[in-house]
Amino acid sequence: MWLNEIWFVLIAVLWIGFFVLDGFDFGVGALLRVVGKDERGRRVLINTIGPVWDGNEVWLLTAGGATFAAFPQWYATLFSGFYLPLLLILVCLIVRGVAFEYRVKGTTDLWRRNWDWAIQTCSIVTPLLLGVAFGNMVEGVPLDANHEYVGGFFNLLNPFALLTGITLLVICVTHGAVFLALKTRGEVRDRAKALALKVGAAAVLLLVADAIWQLSIRGNLTAAAVAAVAVLSLAGGWLATRAGRDGWAFVGTAGSILALVAGWFVSLHPDVMPSNLDPGYSLNLTNAASSHYTLTVMSWVALCLVPFVVAYQAWSYWVFRKRISTANIPLPTADPALTGLR
Repeated sequence: MWLNEIWFVLIAVLWIGFFVLDGFDFGVGALLRVVGKDERGRRVLINTIGPVWDGNEVWLLTAGGATFAAFPQWYATLFSGFYLPLLLILVCLIVRGVAFEYRVKGTTDLWRRNWDWAIQTCSIVTPLLLGVAFGNMVEGVPLDANHEYVGGFFNLLNPFALLTGITLLVICVTHGAVFLALKTRGEVRDRAKALALKVGAAAVLLLVADAIWQLSIRGNLTAAAVAAVAVLSLAGGWLATRAGRDGWAFVGTAGSILALVAGWFVSLHPDVMPSNLDPGYSLNLTNAASSHYTLTVMSWVALCLVPFVVAYQAWSYWVFRKRISTANIPLPTADPALTGLR
């Protein structure tokens, strides 16, 4: 049983890593045409996350793979019941990745503008739907005696899940704005900081409302303490942004996301997908887990390989740690078709 607990914690850690790291990617993407007022400004935004965004998504892939291997029943029920929203998330992640690579392949404003809209739209939809999915898991979904989802798509669009999705989205936008203030200089940083203060205030209010509602559904003393940490971290990040302490502001928003996601798993434990039809139909750490042998082999593999992955990613962040501004971005190349040149 202790291996089941360990892998539940490890999956929680993987999701925390994904939301903390890819969270600011989503925020930067959502702000692409808001903070980046022109082509050079948008290039600055993309360059801040260009070296790291794909590495950040490895945490999502690993979380999915670990869930499949450690808790196959959880994986099967989740991906069959939440098929449509998870498919939309997958499409958005694919389109977003393609857009990062393809926007520089063309020379026309229309080409770049279309890919910019793709980045912005997918960066908004993905955290929104992920928040809705986790909101449903925390609240409970209709599972029958065979642990199969028997609801429809619109069952997933309930008020608490939507609030959780909106809260996660707004926190990611705040996280992205704070990251831009940390990584840029000049007018881009000024716009990002101003936006972080405005959106951050809304994020604190949404997080308080979401935390209170979550505690009323599946609350305990530990969950309440984690929720308090999330709210205080976000408020502290907002105050640090106001004081111009960009590094501490980023720590605050990152800590808030960490506590928010940790709170989801604390509220779920010992279930992984609670049933709102009958508690006896819920998936938990026992009936959803793989065999002891499988979990043992996975533990040794993770122990050997995960430190290398974390070390490499930490090194990549260190290499690309410096601030950038529009002064580092060359002027956009004119389109020969528009200038009459051949």
